Amino acid sequence: VQERGALGFERHYHVTDPFIRRLGLEAELQGHSGCVNCLEWNEKGDLLASGSDDQHTIVWDPLHHKKLLSMHTGHTANIFSVKFLPHSGDRILITGAADSKVHVHDLTVKETIHMFGDHTNRVKRIATAPMWPNTFWSAAEDGLIRQYDLRENSKRSEVLIDLTEYCGQLVEAKCLTVNPQDNNYLAVGASGPFVRLYDIRMIHNHRKSMKQSPSAGVHTFCDRQKPLPDGAAQYYVAGHLPVKLPDYNNRLRVLVATYVTFSPDGTELLVNMGGEQVYLFDLTYKQRPYTFLLPKKCHTSGEVQNGKTSTNGVSNGIHLHSNGFRLSEGRAHVSPQVELPPYLERIKQQANEAFACQLWTQAIQLYSKAVQKAPNNAMLYGNRAAAYMKRKWDGDHYDALRDCLKAISLNPCHLKAHFRLARCLFELKYVAEALECLDDFKGKFPEQAHSSACDALDRDINAALFSKSDNAEDKKGGGPIRLRATGRKDSISEDEMVLRERSYDYKFRYCGHCNTTTDIKEANFFGSNAQYIVSGSDDGSFFIWEKETTNLVRVLQGDESIVNCLQPHPSYCFLATSGIDPVVRLWNPRPESETLNGRVVVDMEGASQANQRRMNADPLEVMLLNMGYRITGLTSGGAGGSDDEDSSEGQVQCRPS
Repeated sequence: VQERGALGFERHYHVTDPFIRRLGLEAELQGHSGCVNCLEWNEKGDLLASGSDDQHTIVWDPLHHKKLLSMHTGHTANIFSVKFLPHSGDRILITGAADSKVHVHDLTVKETIHMFGDHTNRVKRIATAPMWPNTFWSAAEDGLIRQYDLRENSKRSEVLIDLTEYCGQLVEAKCLTVNPQDNNYLAVGASGPFVRLYDIRMIHNHRKSMKQSPSAGVHTFCDRQKPLPDGAAQYYVAGHLPVKLPDYNNRLRVLVATYVTFSPDGTELLVNMGGEQVYLFDLTYKQRPYTFLLPKKCHTSGEVQNGKTSTNGVSNGIHLHSNGFRLSEGRAHVSPQVELPPYLERIKQQANEAFACQLWTQAIQLYSKAVQKAPNNAMLYGNRAAAYMKRKWDGDHYDALRDCLKAISLNPCHLKAHFRLARCLFELKYVAEALECLDDFKGKFPEQAHSSACDALDRDINAALFSKSDNAEDKKGGGPIRLRATGRKDSISEDEMVLRERSYDYKFRYCGHCNTTTDIKEANFFGSNAQYIVSGSDDGSFFIWEKETTNLVRVLQGDESIVNCLQPHPSYCFLATSGIDPVVRLWNPRPESETLNGRVVVDMEGASQANQRRMNADPLEVMLLNMGYRITGLTSGGAGGSDDEDSSEGQVQCRPS
């Protein structure tokens, strides 16, 4: 039975679905004379609309590779968004552009029937919702989300959300989307690492009640009118990013959400984070960021400070208290670990061998496969953490920290996970917490207290604390480092601080692509059950990952320069992509009789490493690279890495279990 299970496992997980393995280029649709910045299927999937730098929109019959209609939109700059209006019989098309305008077109007569000029900066995205006929929304770089009403008696727009009231005058809204299952929820991506989820109905009800209230125009300082009611907004953020912001800003590395989309069932939110990776947030089983350490004065006794919900309190062997992590008291006793079935033991051994050969990504992918089948095995999490710590891509130390905490919750006596946790905290710049965690480790495992690994980490931490004390005065009274403003005109309001403090963390992270050059790069769900994630990239490729394991399974060359748009067909395994080239490309599973697919990027690991280096490069170097210059420091060496910080770890951390 076990061997049969192994065969089923290998069929399902070692070999991806045939349609992904055979995905190839079916056709190129030619007709635009500039970059194609947006694509949109109609609901039935028999029409595809595209918008371009040439200020034209084209409606295609993609199944027969035909151009049905081309029209100048009346815009005077690049088109960034195109949407069919629901319930209009595919007759009404909406476009948003860099001229700050939103135009509404009647395709049957090829005319622009409404022009909205309410925004004061580039319009980046339009969103529609089946439950809201005659209504749509726009996000623009003036920081506003506007709502439009096309009914005959109104034809107007109003500000739904003004991000500048929360984040200052420099904030830019970049993308938005409506939940397909509950059209009352609107997700917004903007400058910075936070993604915002709003309850539209709650905002409207709040505005109505404010208008009807007799004292609406009179309020004192104490009962200051809030732009949004409590509970109408929920923020999401990759837990390590806010604390990285000062470092990124110093390196002119911009974090901005370039695309947001919901899963077809509306339970997950996918975000392509410009300057970083792709993140999936679970809207049902939420968790606080693990490194969410508020200043002591902000704590309430009921809060859980390392992020997991209250059920994970003391039971996982970590006492959560105001300034960080503390391991449970007393000497550790090794607890028995559940044995893996033979086929998973084999995968673990393969992963260990990859680790020994310093093939970190391969090791991570194998551990991830095993974790998916054995989610309660502490050793797998501990081993994957070690591989993340060795690879050192952006976000790897935070994923390692999450794995360490998971391993400890499953096995409070997991010695290596305890030690790696201290190292991760240090690498994530939580130096005081790292020292506390290391002290607890020494108390729990006294025989390790004077190991070379402990001594080395102790020295690193104390050196960091010493250098930190030099500028400690600068840090006083500023709130937690992860939430503070970065200067200039981004005056963060108190309401914004509270919303950021209540942020939820991601569930999955997808690595390999690069998203630094354009701010319209998409990521989407793909596959019959949305079981894959796809994203464009600055290297002209698009990347496909398994959603649940986060493993990269396919890379295809989709553009000569950059792939920005990827829109899956609403019901078939059919993908439309576009980018800098003036064409739309259509991809589907090719017949097995066809010759080898020339657009497959065989060395996925090499492509991923090059993209990590590109993301960590100096912006000037990237510009030169894009112009065709070759820079030595950018094309060789570790991916955004530093010196191997754990070469002296001794027995606690070096090898996987």
